[in-house]
Amino acid sequence: MKILIVTDAWEPQVNGVVRTLKQTRAELIQLGHTVELITPLQFHTFPCPTYPEIRLSWRPGQRLAERLKAFGPDAIHIATEGPLGIAARRYCLRHGLPFTTAYHSRFPEYVKLRFGIPLSWSYGWLARFHNAATATMAPTRAVVQDLQARGFTKVVTWSRGVDLETFKPGARTHLNSRRPIFVYVGRVAVEKNVEAFLALELPGSKWVCGDGPAAATLRARYPEVNWLGVLDQRELAAVYNAADVFVFPSRTDTFGLVLLEAMACGCPVAAYPVTGPIDVIGRDGPGALDEDLHRACLDALAIDRQAVRRHAEGFSWAAASRQFLGHLHPFGNGAEPMQAHGSPSM
Repeated sequence: MKILIVTDAWEPQVNGVVRTLKQTRAELIQLGHTVELITPLQFHTFPCPTYPEIRLSWRPGQRLAERLKAFGPDAIHIATEGPLGIAARRYCLRHGLPFTTAYHSRFPEYVKLRFGIPLSWSYGWLARFHNAATATMAPTRAVVQDLQARGFTKVVTWSRGVDLETFKPGARTHLNSRRPIFVYVGRVAVEKNVEAFLALELPGSKWVCGDGPAAATLRARYPEVNWLGVLDQRELAAVYNAADVFVFPSRTDTFGLVLLEAMACGCPVAAYPVTGPIDVIGRDGPGALDEDLHRACLDALAIDRQAVRRHAEGFSWAAASRQFLGHLHPFGNGAEPMQAHGSPSM
């Protein structure tokens, strides 16, 4: 099957959405499918307000239509709700083509934090966007139920996985600082609540891996913290192995791939008992969940690292990708397939 995925999130961004799409594409190709991506790299872009590291496509409609026609897909998946996602949705509706969508991020919460826009406004717009799809894929059952309560229809579960060969137990000598070592990995942005971790009075030392719009301010405010910037996956695996606890202070993530990466290396997690950590870790699992994040960090120190690894081994990218494939709506199911007019250069 020829599968087209449209996404506003792509390189050089480093986040869970990009990583999920890369892993899913690789797994689908291994299963014998042809997968094409339409990303901002193929369009003129402009910086996202308040987040210039993210580039948004400028007036992509005509060029997107040309690429879509040239590829001639059997199924279309719209991964994001940005300019490319909006243009793809418009094209599909205009031509009577079924499509699926995905809900990756708590966009309304992010917008409220940055601009003060009420959640009801953002969720109302998102419900209209996604309800035109044959299925909207969400990462956990808890997120599915939350979206249904907010007026989303046809919401299904599409879980996540972890690369157990890259992220595995190894040498614990990578970070040279006082133990215990507490680590955060992810975007350094207001919606990630990173300062809740940085402000804690913890023994040992703290490390941050990642970058984002709040990085410069937080670096200046917490000079005692060790900052590593953006790392590749093998470097991250070395960090997770060296850490005694992985701290996940976010209250707005829908899943949190970094949770699985840390656990696959045997590193226990400290987090708030909210959607994401609860679904990935469970209330009595390879981590400590507590509204008191300080207490969670200390409790996590006592968790057996082998048990943490065993828990992570239950998450497979192969299984998650087959789940994704099962939710797609090929055009043969009530719609005529498109005719390809050559292959677009990517």
